[in-house]
Amino acid sequence: MKNILVIGGGAMGSAFTIPCLENNNKVTITEPYSKNFIKDLSSKNKFHSSLKINLPKKLKYKKFSNELLKQKFDLIVIALSLAGIDFIGKYLRDSKTKAKILVLTKGLKYEKKRKKLLTISEQLKNNYGLVNISVLKGPCLAKELGRKKQTSVIIANKNIKIAKWIGKSIATKYYLIEFSKDVIGVEVCSAIKNIYAMIIGAGQSLNTSSSLFQRSINEMKYFTKYFKGKEPTTLGLAGVGDLYVSTAGGRNSKMGSYLGKGYTYKAAKKKFMSKDTIEGEQLIREIGPFVLKKIKKNNIPLMNNLIRTILNNKILKI
Repeated sequence: MKNILVIGGGAMGSAFTIPCLENNNKVTITEPYSKNFIKDLSSKNKFHSSLKINLPKKLKYKKFSNELLKQKFDLIVIALSLAGIDFIGKYLRDSKTKAKILVLTKGLKYEKKRKKLLTISEQLKNNYGLVNISVLKGPCLAKELGRKKQTSVIIANKNIKIAKWIGKSIATKYYLIEFSKDVIGVEVCSAIKNIYAMIIGAGQSLNTSSSLFQRSINEMKYFTKYFKGKEPTTLGLAGVGDLYVSTAGGRNSKMGSYLGKGYTYKAAKKKFMSKDTIEGEQLIREIGPFVLKKIKKNNIPLMNNLIRTILNNKILKI
């Protein structure tokens, strides 16, 4: 039995607690921001308003605090949005935790001072001195995991023994886990697939979308290798696998469909998806200027085109 703390009460963080509990672990969840999720998790029935299910009764909810992070946990799981990484990095640094850390959050961060892109694990290590960081990525829709649909993910750590230790602690018959040493490749692929899901979604026919899918994979290979990731990772769960799920049923693909119909991003967001978070758009605003300046457009023409379209609020031309 492991003592696990999940930080982030959104759909993914909450769904992740289910396989953890089925492995007879002691699981605590906390939520720093959302009043809605705090209300859900602290209620008697633990009905999660996003997942639309009652979470297990064994799940313990505790208020977020410095004191909570200083308690002895075997594993701390970060399931916050990208914007929350600096926030939790400071808290974990100050807590001097010795727990292993697992990151569910997907994204990349542009560091202005260093003028370079960092993965989330690099950000936590370089800026906050955190060690023992593993990342979990792959084609996992929170609502399906919450209902125990068969799901395959990948855990990456340069120390594969740590990755396998985590995997053994959380795997179930329906939650299947692969392992990798390619932390950078896994993180890069899991982030940029949101951009390519928008591009593929913009195709107004299956023929067009399939062509865009193939071209997107080629660009993902180049982009991943550019940042020193491994090309085979692009063809695995964190790359093609996650791209497929995002294209088939994600918000990014849905937004892409509106862009393909001739709407500008701002117009489509306001008219159709005003309450939705579009991770691909957020990532473009974070890394777009760097990509346009540093990477030749001929190597990633699809990404380059979408970045310019969104940053300049223009009509997308495929």
